[in-house]
Amino acid sequence: MPLFYVKRCFMFIPENDYQILKLTNDFYNDYPNPPYKEILEKRRRAYNCLLFQTHYDYFICIPYRSEINHEYAYHFKSSQRAKIHKSGLDYTKIIIIKDTKYLDNKTAIIDKDEFKETVINFERIKQEALKYVEDYIGYIKKENNMHMREFERRYTFSTLKYFHKELEI
Repeated sequence: MPLFYVKRCFMFIPENDYQILKLTNDFYNDYPNPPYKEILEKRRRAYNCLLFQTHYDYFICIPYRSEINHEYAYHFKSSQRAKIHKSGLDYTKIIIIKDTKYLDNKTAIIDKDEFKETVINFERIKQEALKYVEDYIGYIKKENNMHMREFERRYTFSTLKYFHKELEI
């Protein structure tokens, strides 16, 4: 399976751009499991994430996962791994970042096919992720009419509950 190495430096990412990276040990130290049990971390290996800047005052970081068994994700279709697994970008595990000390500047390694599909579908992924976050905010602020069962189906295992301060809710 070919891998793609992504090098980057960050401070400001234009709204129509993205980076692929990992989160730092500082992040995992500040958000340990427990109590932040929905935040993904494999022992001695952080997840690769798609990071983009929003028109709000934060970054959205979406983890790449090998197995996603729900619909609140972008599911890869054309990668070799997707033919065996249900790989994709998991919106339920989105991390909201305001502090760049949480963004690792080391080279990220990602499947070449999945990188290509991410690039081709970036605008769709970005819009779906933003909608996922905005629907959550709207429900918490009581600004949308989502049924409680629908909210629970979408957000019971979501990480967004840990980022109310960053989301200003």
